[in-house]
Amino acid sequence: MRSNGRPRTASIQLKNGFYIEVCNKGYKKGMKIWSEDKKGMDEVARLYAGHKDVIILGEYKGGIPYVEMATS
Repeated sequence: MRSNGRPRTASIQLKNGFYIEVCNKGYKKGMKIWSEDKKGMDEVARLYAGHKDVIILGEYKGGIPYVEMATS
């Protein structure tokens, strides 16, 4: 059999934007789908929600989840 090469040593850097994870029903691992804005993320989530498990991951900036701090 032919090998695919060496495994990656650095972690994957996610682009800035909004992400959802789409999995087959009953599975835990799926693929991440990127969208530039929240409206696009919501549309894609609604599209897949009928026949797949959809997990909304939210907004990512600089490769990490972005949490907006509430100011009082």
